Amino acid sequence: MTSTETILNSPAPAADRRRWFALAIVMTAAFMDLVDVTIVNIAIPSIQREAGASVSQIQWITAGYALAFAAGLITGGRLGDIHGRKRLFLVGIGGFTIASALCGFAVNPEMLVASRILQGGMAALMVPQVLSIVHATFPAHERGKVFGLFGAVVGLGAVSGPLLGALLTEWNLFGLEWRPIFLINLPVGIAGLILGRRFITESKAPRALKLDLVGVALVALGLVMLLYPLTRGEELDWPLWGYVSMVGALVVFAVLVAYEKRKTRIDGSPLVELSLFKVKSFAAGIAVQTVFGVALGIFFLVWTLYMQFGLGWRPLRAGLTGVPFSIAVSAAAGMSVQLLVPRFGRKVLQAGALTMAAGVLLYIWESERYGMSITSWQMALPLVVMGVGMGFIVAPLTDAVLSEVPREHSGSASGLINTVQQMGNALGLGLVSVVFYGTMGDRLALAEVGPAFVNAFQHALGWVAAVMTAIFLLMFALPKRPAQHAEGAESAEGTEDGSSGEVTKEPELVP
Repeated sequence: MTSTETILNSPAPAADRRRWFALAIVMTAAFMDLVDVTIVNIAIPSIQREAGASVSQIQWITAGYALAFAAGLITGGRLGDIHGRKRLFLVGIGGFTIASALCGFAVNPEMLVASRILQGGMAALMVPQVLSIVHATFPAHERGKVFGLFGAVVGLGAVSGPLLGALLTEWNLFGLEWRPIFLINLPVGIAGLILGRRFITESKAPRALKLDLVGVALVALGLVMLLYPLTRGEELDWPLWGYVSMVGALVVFAVLVAYEKRKTRIDGSPLVELSLFKVKSFAAGIAVQTVFGVALGIFFLVWTLYMQFGLGWRPLRAGLTGVPFSIAVSAAAGMSVQLLVPRFGRKVLQAGALTMAAGVLLYIWESERYGMSITSWQMALPLVVMGVGMGFIVAPLTDAVLSEVPREHSGSASGLINTVQQMGNALGLGLVSVVFYGTMGDRLALAEVGPAFVNAFQHALGWVAAVMTAIFLLMFALPKRPAQHAEGAESAEGTEDGSSGEVTKEPELVP
């Protein structure tokens, strides 16, 4: 089982009075991870200028984190089951803090890339334990309130990351340029480590399955073989070995499927529960999550490059420009879950896909109309439209995907959803070299740089709009009305979902 599978199907023990302190600690860790993803994009020009990073190194500073995070999520959850969720959380937050220090003190771009990959790996140990700790600590009737708070944290992280990155870069504290965007994690991580040891209660799954090391290795190998050529291809003029590697990645994934089938027959502990893909809504949902991750990976990176390299804006201005988008995402996400999805079901998600596509097309039109003279205020409208569309998707999508999944596999399904979203994001970052840099000439005069970035931005956004249209079509395979569940009870429609279930066995609590 994954870290969520057993715990999702078990009730919480008697309420621990320390649970709110534990919640604050794990929410802070989740917030730190969210901010660390978005804070880096805004500082990319400063990193490239001060550290002398190449285009491919810049991509790996972002893609390396996403790749390591994606490859390690399921493994991190399984290790929490086996060795204890509190223990893995503390290992993860401690490692994340050390990796942040290595990023902040990196002496060259290669060290920064390696440290970011380590940081992503540590986040993969830390983040899967958050949901499990919440379920092990809070009684069922309080969990709705808790997950509402997590929604607010996601919105706050989306707003805070770009702004914090812009401010820290602009201030140039102690002449450290971009380095404080990583060093700020140190006091937060140390506090989380100390307080987590005191206030988080340990829990283990009663019958944790073995860790599928071969499956872990195959997933990581396949992803690297696919993403590395995409990231370096444009820079290296698309060598033959790149195509061979990408085709080889498909072979590796085919071997993974065959091995996981065999692993299921032998001991019932595969890394990937393949039977889930027989559920139509889940298979469609995995496709939606993957493709949506690709769209977001492309957009957020090229958006930053467009504003700072193409338009020549300072980091603070670029960060402030994104505030309307983040506010729209948070507001729409809350509205979709509480008001719209219970009434309109799948149509809300599909409306979100079309709305986001419309916002992207509006952005392309404004970018072409105003060119290099476009202002932050003129960008606000398309960003708000895009933010509303994204908010209608991100909040209710997980429930929609899980609503027809058999109860005994709900935890595995949750882990897979998070993993493929991160994989999609890493793939999108890799594709930036194709859909963005691939449209520019090799040698540009100074006067040609700005217009070239603007044109490349418009081209990349055209791909994002096409992807959102594909997502709209994929969503027809989702259930018309996702199950609205309550802990420990069947939904009104009798549909099994990712967090309901009969009591099977109490989690083993370790003092």
